[in-house]
Amino acid sequence: MLVKKLEHVLVEKLDELKEKGTLKGREMVITGVKPAEHKKGPRYFIEGRGEMEFLRMNSNSYLGMSLRREIIEAEEEASKKYGVGPGAVRFISGTYQPHIELEKKLAKFHNRESAMIFSSAYATMMGILSPLIDDETIVISDELNHNCIINAIRLSRPKIKEIYKHLGMTDLEDRIKNAIRKGKRVLIVTDGIFSMRGDYAPLNIIEEIAKKYDPEFKEGIITIVDDSHGVGAFGKTGRGTEEYTNAKGIDIIVATLGKALGVNGGYLAANSTIINYLRETAPFYIYSNPITPSEAGSAMKAMDILDSETGIRLLENLRKLTRRFEKGLVDLGYEIIESEHPVVPLMIRDTKRTSELVQYLTENGILATGLNYPVVPKGDEEIRFQVSADHTEYDIDHVLGVLKKFKETKKTN
Repeated sequence: MLVKKLEHVLVEKLDELKEKGTLKGREMVITGVKPAEHKKGPRYFIEGRGEMEFLRMNSNSYLGMSLRREIIEAEEEASKKYGVGPGAVRFISGTYQPHIELEKKLAKFHNRESAMIFSSAYATMMGILSPLIDDETIVISDELNHNCIINAIRLSRPKIKEIYKHLGMTDLEDRIKNAIRKGKRVLIVTDGIFSMRGDYAPLNIIEEIAKKYDPEFKEGIITIVDDSHGVGAFGKTGRGTEEYTNAKGIDIIVATLGKALGVNGGYLAANSTIINYLRETAPFYIYSNPITPSEAGSAMKAMDILDSETGIRLLENLRKLTRRFEKGLVDLGYEIIESEHPVVPLMIRDTKRTSELVQYLTENGILATGLNYPVVPKGDEEIRFQVSADHTEYDIDHVLGVLKKFKETKKTN
């Protein structure tokens, strides 16, 4: 086989990743789920760990939707009616009634004229930026934006790419002013919730800045927000960072069906002209199969639950548990980045200690994500906890108890 020469190069690349500390290695495999019972939320079984039960504090399933009986039944019902796969891309024969109904529901949820679904939120961002960027476009992006935004901009090759300081509104405005007469169109792109930190973009301020300088550019300023971690987990009714900041003029909202809504797929909501254009030009939409009809059906059921009194109660419980966890961490003397969002970063600021604590948590049946240099800058090492509405007060207090023991252990060593 002629691949032997390439294998040698690839092994060296993998060794480099390991040396840098960015090699992810063997994936953890979940082999089963134990439903919530008594005072405990769901517990998970991990390959190679026997019957040991794990509390999952590193899941994006902020509302626990993926385990709800109604959503599972909705997916089963749609599978029986339409089959388990779409069988084609959208413009051939892969568009099913649940896809159309879901897009209408998403547009209404976000108070937009139209919406379109993709296979994932990553594919959504990768698919839409390129058609919206030409050789007269200036893109201005927050320095901590998600990898999908970074790669989409890189592949789109705008005329000018500017990176503003994280949440730095003065810096954003300065970069817009410096771009005047250098291009016809400006795209401001930001995450809504920054997933590593749980902090959020001030979308109300961003839209005001965009409005202020829009007349300076022949094709205007467009605002694009990836709120994958915000929709369903942030804001009074779960409409995300836009709702939380009371923003009214964001042009394009990108989000996911695979986090708080508990299913799979990504989407954007915008005005009908933008959506019609992107249906004709977005390669990740045109040339990829959509989510399955059954996923669309279960996503609609998840949205119905979110947009109901049950959804309001889930969100209130999520905020309550997040506050309980944050207060407990602060009371124990830990440093955190406070926010109403259920991402709770525990700032360790040391690579070795971060790894030690992640291992200690795992040994005590708690799954959390350690972020070390070079994934984060030196001094910003952290453990990212993610609270879910299907956690219980017992679960939160259990994690705090384990973290307390870790601290006591370190004091005595």
